[in-house]
Amino acid sequence: MYDQPRPDRSAPVTTFDQMLERVRYEGAYPTRERAEEAVRTVLGALGRRLTGDERIDLAQCLPVEAALALTSSVPDGQPLTGWGFVKDLAARTGATPATVRWDTGAVLAAVTRIAGPELLARILHQLPEGYALLFGQAELRRPEPAAA
Repeated sequence: MYDQPRPDRSAPVTTFDQMLERVRYEGAYPTRERAEEAVRTVLGALGRRLTGDERIDLAQCLPVEAALALTSSVPDGQPLTGWGFVKDLAARTGATPATVRWDTGAVLAAVTRIAGPELLARILHQLPEGYALLFGQAELRRPEPAAA
């Protein structure tokens, strides 16, 4: 498990301000504050879904403020599909599922750019079906076990 060296991600390449501007652009939000609200809400919810090395590695590559939002929530053992994630976040925030889906897409598009393809693949492998679309990726069907 620890036999492979991890890349040094002690200094994020993207600043929090740059991340917020990316989210503001992706979500077409009128203000920086609205983009920041979306970042904190979506990353807090994602933090309830991720565990292990993927959670740690994602936190290491995010700007500090975003990493704190991700790690501020204790992981929940109940798996949720991508649509379940959106519905759960809508229920928690009182927003509509359409608004939450919009916010999620804007924030996770920025996270996709920051995380890179290798980490994103590991994250998607850990999460149930439906999350790839939230990250702006093609949803590939997972192979089903052969019937014996």
